[in-house]
Amino acid sequence: MKRAFQLISSAMVAASMFLAGCAQGRKLPMTTLAPKSDLADWIYRLFIEVTLWDGLVLAIVIVAFLLAIFVFSTRVGEAAPPSSAASDLKLEVAWTVGPALILLMITIPTIRTIFRSQPNLPPAGALEIKVVAHQWWWEFQYGDKDHVITANEMHIPVGVPIRLTLQSGDVIHSFWVPQLGGKRDVVPGQLNELTFIAYVPGVYPGQCAEFCGESHANMRFRVFVDTPQQFAEWEKGQSTMPTAGAAMTDKAAARGAQVFSNSPCAACHRIDGVSKGYIGPDLSHFGSRTTMASAIEANTPANVADWIVNPGRVKPGAQMPKLGLSGTQLNDLVAYLENLK
Repeated sequence: MKRAFQLISSAMVAASMFLAGCAQGRKLPMTTLAPKSDLADWIYRLFIEVTLWDGLVLAIVIVAFLLAIFVFSTRVGEAAPPSSAASDLKLEVAWTVGPALILLMITIPTIRTIFRSQPNLPPAGALEIKVVAHQWWWEFQYGDKDHVITANEMHIPVGVPIRLTLQSGDVIHSFWVPQLGGKRDVVPGQLNELTFIAYVPGVYPGQCAEFCGESHANMRFRVFVDTPQQFAEWEKGQSTMPTAGAAMTDKAAARGAQVFSNSPCAACHRIDGVSKGYIGPDLSHFGSRTTMASAIEANTPANVADWIVNPGRVKPGAQMPKLGLSGTQLNDLVAYLENLK
């Protein structure tokens, strides 16, 4: 039995690694089988452990089934020996105690993982980030509200404890970055928390995991796990005023700044030193982001223009209205936004 358990364990681990490799080979990083943080690793190990116990149960059932058919069954034409036994005490004890022990072996690591993943106090030196979920985009606030605010792209340093405070601006959402941690619901009127330490620098996609409306599937984001130097440079850049001076050296961007200020954009979107909008994503350093529209499209001038012209086509149900801009005005506004770095 011990040998069989070892074989099953080896097979399950090999299968998990194979599936993770296949996912990465197809460039589908939304997988929990390639953990890149302590939290994701705990969940992965729990998954493997529970799966191994499930495999053991399956093996016992299959063996019992085969024995019942080929060893203990009565053959055609054979007279069944009479039996006076009404019950088998050993068998009853076995099928009562056995499942109870297996449930215990599953329950203990599960409870341990739950408590490890929800510490009462933030770890020493943790980076505190406030995450606000909206229909259908994500807002990330670092430190005080006026310090660093960004949207749909969260930067964190590698090897540093991260403490996320999750809250909703409208309906129920769910924060999920498969390679960095488990799902955590974002509920209106309730603060939930998520703590983890990322081990490997890289870019990890995230997704809302709770149906929240028409563009639920388009409510994505990215987590950039930076080296300490990269994160320090990014934070310094985000803490300064957007490069309006550089933008003004471009005539199109200078005209675009006027288009922005004189349009509904300024009422909805915040840009440091320009507007105080609070409805849509913060655009202070929009040009430095790699994606747009909740990380569903690359941040390119063509995609930005397409979004401004018809947001509902890119993201059905988007609450941003059509601005009716075209031609030179549209191009100037795009140039201004792309210069905000």
